Amino acid sequence: MTLPGNVGVKIIEGRVNRTVQMVRYRFRRPPDVELRRRLRDLANQRRRFGYRRLFILLREQSEPSGINRIYRLYREEGLTVRKRKAQRRAVGTRTPILVEARGKPRMIVSDNGTEFTSNAILSWAKDHAVDWHYIAPGRPVQYGYIESFNGHMRDELLNESLFIDLDQARQLIGDWVADYNTARPHSSLGYKTPAAYAGTLTAPKGATLAEALTAAG
Repeated sequence: MTLPGNVGVKIIEGRVNRTVQMVRYRFRRPPDVELRRRLRDLANQRRRFGYRRLFILLREQSEPSGINRIYRLYREEGLTVRKRKAQRRAVGTRTPILVEARGKPRMIVSDNGTEFTSNAILSWAKDHAVDWHYIAPGRPVQYGYIESFNGHMRDELLNESLFIDLDQARQLIGDWVADYNTARPHSSLGYKTPAAYAGTLTAPKGATLAEALTAAG
């Protein structure tokens, strides 16, 4: 190579061989053995609970994992709740409700099923001075809370239990109602139990707890 001014420059080019080693890292999540076991145990105890309610129950056990992690493990463990096929309602007679536990209601709202329009029901309501209000035919949304409760009770208790006799049925239903009110997280209450939610309310003077809950919506 010649530069201006007739200055000769000799350039020596050398090659440098470099060995490059490529290392691949494969990300592996921790096995979460203990958390998976607790999640499976809860899912077996609460067979009709989805991952959100199981997440709340785990949080009550001081589990710090976020809901996305619980959902991933829930899916990997195959714990997804399968939807049941709709079944026909059984048509039959029912005895008038008992009021010893909570006192006599001022009004009862129901659909127009034959069990609620029978002479026995109408006579009971008249004798106890209880107003009975029927929703519009074909409009179950008019008492959606009752439809929701009935659906949960059917899904979580009636379809999961085999009743041997009336005494056992009363025992299982009583246990389920107690659990429903004191242990089961409710999405409509911000995943609190009814008992915990009721504790945040202040009932008006002279009002019952049920009336306070109704007033709070």
